[in-house]
Amino acid sequence: MTDLKFEQKRSLSRLEAADQLTALAAALRKGGDAELELSPGTLSLRIPDDLRSEIEVEIDNGEIELEIELTWPTAAPKRKKPPTKAARTTTGTGTSTSKTRNTKRSATKKS
Repeated sequence: MTDLKFEQKRSLSRLEAADQLTALAAALRKGGDAELELSPGTLSLRIPDDLRSEIEVEIDNGEIELEIELTWPTAAPKRKKPPTKAARTTTGTGTSTSKTRNTKRSATKKS
């Protein structure tokens, strides 16, 4: 089952098609939350840094069909947790104390 499907079919000029692709390219460059103006409304999307793409060209019955498909997950990627304080280790920064014993030595002279 599809969570949401938006499909728009209409005739447009070459320049209008270029404008739509330019707006899409700008949204892809920006990333994050993007809004695309599509008549009759606006489509809001979250665009991540990594996408999958598929380009398909089909020629059939004297007509060329060009499909550009971009796919990405709807969930935000999981971020790695920073190490906790207990997991951190330090080297060379600690101080150490050593107890010294006071020992008296007596020297005896051998003859």
